[in-house]
Amino acid sequence: MSAADALGDVGRLLLSGEVEVVDLSGPLGPDTPLLKLPPELAKDTPKIEVHKISEYDDDGPFWAWNWLKIGEHSGTHFDAPHHWITGKDYADGYTDTIPPQNYVAPVNVIDCSAQVAENPDFLLDEAGVKAWEAEHGAIGEGEWVLMRSDWDSRAHSEELYLNADETGPHSPGPTVDCIKYILSKGAIGWGTQCIGTDAGQAGGMEPPFPAHNLLHAANKYGLASLANLDKLPPKGAILIAAPLKLVNGTGSPVRAMALVAR
Repeated sequence: MSAADALGDVGRLLLSGEVEVVDLSGPLGPDTPLLKLPPELAKDTPKIEVHKISEYDDDGPFWAWNWLKIGEHSGTHFDAPHHWITGKDYADGYTDTIPPQNYVAPVNVIDCSAQVAENPDFLLDEAGVKAWEAEHGAIGEGEWVLMRSDWDSRAHSEELYLNADETGPHSPGPTVDCIKYILSKGAIGWGTQCIGTDAGQAGGMEPPFPAHNLLHAANKYGLASLANLDKLPPKGAILIAAPLKLVNGTGSPVRAMALVAR
């Protein structure tokens, strides 16, 4: 079968409903939970604002539109390499320079929801990834790896979603050896259902924040605040996660989607 024939089959399967488009993004608006930085760093992402320009009124009798105030790393979002100091020197590390081919790829979904339900600080390590591979198949080069935690069930409340106390935020994520291992497999990126790609307590790891530190050092990508990973199979889906083509952008909110056979 030629590539053109195969692509035509995908179109037919989409129209028939045999391939479903699953929405992996949470709602984006003034109530979307946002990351909170330590007080000594002073600056946080500003709260999302939506300002009306007109809505069929004297300012625009036939049209409705708004202007927005929003941070690059708000809601379900894509982390480009330039987001982290380790990725700052890549010419193709911005949202407007990353090859668009890299925004569409097969996806591996590692279900850690049961462990996270018992321990919000659960960490997925290399051994856990290898055990998943033994059951579901190897992670391939150029594929995404997503950690399913069902943390998006908390997204209706910023307090529950950030889950912070006097010791800092508590949310699941990867260990250092987990990220090193998926990079050794050639993964194109790593994603989670939490506010960021790292665990809440990842600042105490060595190196700190390994998903950010190691992924972007390797010119790879991150996805955060994903939703509905319970609707994806462990393997076999195609992930589409395209950021806005922001000039010199370090990241962008995305409407992440997956193509899933039904």
